[in-house]
Amino acid sequence: MSYLFLLPALTFFLIFVLFPMLKGGYMSLYDYTITSFEFIGFDNYMTLYHDETFHKSLRNTIIIVAVAVPIVIMFSLFVAMAIYKRSEFTRSFFRGVFYLPAVTSVVSVTVVWGWIYHPNFGVLNYITGFFGMEPISWLGDTRTALMAITVILITTSVGQPIILYIASLGNIPTTYIEAAQIDRATPGQIFRKVIWPLLMPTNLYVIVITTINSFQIFALIQLLTSGGPVYSTSTVMYGVYEQAFLLGNFGLASAMGVVLAIIIGIISLIQFKYFGSDVEY
Repeated sequence: MSYLFLLPALTFFLIFVLFPMLKGGYMSLYDYTITSFEFIGFDNYMTLYHDETFHKSLRNTIIIVAVAVPIVIMFSLFVAMAIYKRSEFTRSFFRGVFYLPAVTSVVSVTVVWGWIYHPNFGVLNYITGFFGMEPISWLGDTRTALMAITVILITTSVGQPIILYIASLGNIPTTYIEAAQIDRATPGQIFRKVIWPLLMPTNLYVIVITTINSFQIFALIQLLTSGGPVYSTSTVMYGVYEQAFLLGNFGLASAMGVVLAIIIGIISLIQFKYFGSDVEY
């Protein structure tokens, strides 16, 4: 009976998740275009190994992950700790404010940020103008474009972690914290020795999900910069889209997807090993 209830979800997983993954690995071994389908072994991977554009896309992706994930975790935890002891109205208000971008259409959010970053009449240049700064083409300058995209990703990624951290902080027994206070532990010691270890299950989930989402950033790139200027905002996911749907090179796109999946899998295993915890409370 248990497997019968699992059957709908399992069927969906097998057809729409597992099979496409295996099919993608299979396609990566072929010179698969609109006009050809020829087995070439690992030639697509060798092409990626020597492709400077792919190297730049991979480097951009790693920079986005390295910047966005720690900021999302630290900011979310800071906000959660600041409001979880407040009144129910205050908690609900801030939960709604920070979660709103997460449930809003990514297209709508991107359009708003496009106006904010506009080089001629954007809000950001209007503000920086008060400090005597010249207008900047935030999305058109190779020095600022990638960080501008990363900022948008961060603002749209903090909603769910904040809610999860508030719930987890509320479930920590107050007796643990009171016992530490009786032993004259400082607030920093209480956080490091009591709160942080008990948040490990939530930390693991938030870190893994945020990392995966950051690696898979695509819509912001496609809508705002299309990988430009000069591939300064191109990511691996955008490269997959570009190769498959703009250039029709499905084999090379599949190889890029496999490489990205392997990288995400390795990083996730490391995160599970480091942040995995058997703590129960």
